[in-house]
Amino acid sequence: MYKRLSLEYYFASTGFYDLLPLALQMARELHFTPEEMIEAICKVADKARTYPPTRNRPAWFAAVFKEKLLEARAEILALKKKYPFNRF
Repeated sequence: MYKRLSLEYYFASTGFYDLLPLALQMARELHFTPEEMIEAICKVADKARTYPPTRNRPAWFAAVFKEKLLEARAEILALKKKYPFNRF
């Protein structure tokens, strides 16, 4: 049986668990879904491997997370448009 992984799991595995409250607040204010948040945190982790934050980690995270949330929404909408009869 498929078990959905929680946001806590994704944030902990990417090393940004301490910023989960900030991410939840941002997502709530901007009306993003948990699926979009999961996609975004994975993208943030990829960017952090390439360009790690050197100063003010929470501010870096907030800027990058917002950017990646918007990218995640665009990708999910494009995928739903391409496959309109699949349920994601």
